[in-house]
Amino acid sequence: MAAALRQISRGFAALADAVACPPDEASTEQRYRRVIVEWGERGLTRAETSALFRKHGFAPQASGGWARGDWMETRTDGRRYLTQRSLEWLAKQEAGDEH
Repeated sequence: MAAALRQISRGFAALADAVACPPDEASTEQRYRRVIVEWGERGLTRAETSALFRKHGFAPQASGGWARGDWMETRTDGRRYLTQRSLEWLAKQEAGDEH
């Protein structure tokens, strides 16, 4: 029961953070780009990944969708890394900006 209550409280904390931070004027795609650029090729802990998503206006749970979509992966060291797919997508976006 105590574990369930802790999980619920974390959910409420994430919801409060999302409501407290007004979204900026950036489009969803621009915010995706910001996440990928800031993340880079380093491995992040679960907490760091959640904080990064929250910082850019996404729910921390969005990382699960990224994992299912092959945009990020959890490696044997327990850290989360962007996949080649993410890095290639960013490169294409940046190449499009140059034209």
